[in-house]
Amino acid sequence: MSDDDFMDFEIAAPSMSLGGGDGDAFDQASIDALFGGNEPVTKKSGLKAVIESNVISHERLPMLEVVCEHMVRSFASSMRNLTSDAIDVSLEELTSIRFGDFMGRLALPAMIGVFNVPAWDNYGVITVESSLIYAVVDALLGGRRGGGPMRIEGRAFTTIETSLVSQMLELALADLSTAFEPIDAIEMILERVETSPRFAAIAGPTNIAAVATFRVDMEGRGGKFSVLLPYATIEPVREKLLQRFMGQKVGRGNIWEAHMAAELLKTDVSIDVVLGERILRLEEIRAFAVGQTIALHTAPDDPLEIQSGGVTLGRAQIGQRCNNIAVRMVADMFKEIER
Repeated sequence: MSDDDFMDFEIAAPSMSLGGGDGDAFDQASIDALFGGNEPVTKKSGLKAVIESNVISHERLPMLEVVCEHMVRSFASSMRNLTSDAIDVSLEELTSIRFGDFMGRLALPAMIGVFNVPAWDNYGVITVESSLIYAVVDALLGGRRGGGPMRIEGRAFTTIETSLVSQMLELALADLSTAFEPIDAIEMILERVETSPRFAAIAGPTNIAAVATFRVDMEGRGGKFSVLLPYATIEPVREKLLQRFMGQKVGRGNIWEAHMAAELLKTDVSIDVVLGERILRLEEIRAFAVGQTIALHTAPDDPLEIQSGGVTLGRAQIGQRCNNIAVRMVADMFKEIER
């Protein structure tokens, strides 16, 4: 093969510029293409897709909203008595979220109170963001009103700060317990205060929880705190929390139950006494004649079956009373039914 049989090839590499020119700008699409950002993402399917889904299907709990509204009014009064400031408390949001997502989105530094509900044999979490922490500490230590509290970054909360915020958490849990009284008589006990979400894990990352977020305004300063109740914690009162108003009957009612029981006792029931049974051929039945006697092979003292609608209720003996044919039960009716 001669040299003339070969062809020259020139490979030109695309020029890329990070400059500000309009024609050769290295935009975000080029960056994604370079690093593989436009590659298709494998679609999850099956159980993994359900577990890792961001969409949470949950039932609405109307009575929990009522409980939170009652807690808002009582907690505002408690905070006024604690700080002697003009306090405004409001319910910002009541939603459902996975426990792991809630802890992952928690802005640090923050205080995380773990509380126990002995009546429900489970736990809950109450979190306080840093702005509210410094506002409460500033108010309780006599700081000037109207100015934002000083925030020191890069250090842990002191023992005094933790103690002061714990007072607010205990007031919030006490008022929340009082708000739950129409639903269930409970007591929420603050067990400990943590600063790391790892030490406040009371549920699995995928467990669903109800989260109520409150905002506290203290004359130009304040912040938010959230109460998290896993669905496993509120399971004992879930039926009551599903009510649309206080006292609504979700299940059966006692009045209707008593009425149905009284009416059933007045019902007429037809009872059949089976004197005997015998299997005959069709030609024998067609040959029946008036006055013919059919032997049932049953002795006078043999117990007879008592039936209603083809169901055997018990056994009885036949006899006579007051010139009427009567039967007397010789076996328990309910034991016969259980058999």
